Amino acid sequence: QVQLVESGGGLVQAGASLRLACTASGRTFYASSMGWFRQAPGKDREFVAAISWKSNTDYADSVKGRFTISRDNAKSTVYLQMNSLKPEDTAVYYCAADSSAFKSPGRVRNEYDSWGQGTQVTVSS
Repeated sequence: QVQLVESGGGLVQAGASLRLACTASGRTFYASSMGWFRQAPGKDREFVAAISWKSNTDYADSVKGRFTISRDNAKSTVYLQMNSLKPEDTAVYYCAADSSAFKSPGRVRNEYDSWGQGTQVTVSS
């Protein structure tokens, strides 16, 4: 399994921006699809964005146009740039890795076999 460490969460006002980062251990990052999910209190963990090994991307409708996922294979890091944040974006954000090589980006939780510890994002109104 891959070890994932997230960073970049925090408390911001509505309309602000944040950038989350997730750094992976291991030598197969370049071949892995990576995803971001989030979980708000009392709700299920939901898909936010994903990026394939060749940087094809997919987004949840709720964040499309506001969030951007990207990757830097040289740093084994995936990013989530979040702009125009809304109070409903408040959640714990989790990074996930799919160790199966050379796949399309996935939206389903059980496609991912490694998860980070999560980072809190709080957006005040």
